[in-house]
Amino acid sequence: MSISSQSSKKEANRSGSWTPEEDQKLAQVIQLHGPTKWKSLAIKAGLNRCGKSCRLRWMNYLRPNIKRGNISDQEEDLILRLHKLLGNRWSLIAGRLPGRTDNEIKNYWNSHLSKKMKQIKERNTRTNNMAQVIKEVDHHHHDHNHDHDHDHYECPKKNEINNNHGNLSFLGEDESLNLEEMSNFLEVDEAWFYFT
Repeated sequence: MSISSQSSKKEANRSGSWTPEEDQKLAQVIQLHGPTKWKSLAIKAGLNRCGKSCRLRWMNYLRPNIKRGNISDQEEDLILRLHKLLGNRWSLIAGRLPGRTDNEIKNYWNSHLSKKMKQIKERNTRTNNMAQVIKEVDHHHHDHNHDHDHDHYECPKKNEINNNHGNLSFLGEDESLNLEEMSNFLEVDEAWFYFT
């Protein structure tokens, strides 16, 4: 096919809004031949439209079983589940929602559900982080109680207590201990209370 014939073919394919007359022609030819072979249907209907344009017009606007109105909660839940499995394959998702079009599902996802999914993921992340923190705290608390169980506690010798206590008892008010030293001091001081 020559370049000039290709150009004239492109010029013959009209774009833009559909007129009521075009809608009627397309509906009539589909009623006779069925919704298939869209390029052939466009020619038979006498429409200066490409096959893809005819298919989209029929699927999204003209077919009689199109469901109008707001997306229900059940439909929204199904869209979320299907999108998790199929991704952005809108025609497959719409095929499992009777009366809904792929264009409608895509627009609803972009305007509503994508934001909702982002909020759900952020909430789940915060919940998981909090659960991990609680788990670590519980584990640390369990280890701490196990280390200080009196049934397994090995008491230091009395002379060792005397020496350690003597070494720490003279600390002045200006002298400070780090957390580990303070913990050791309290354990020794507690042992001193029981064995002196």
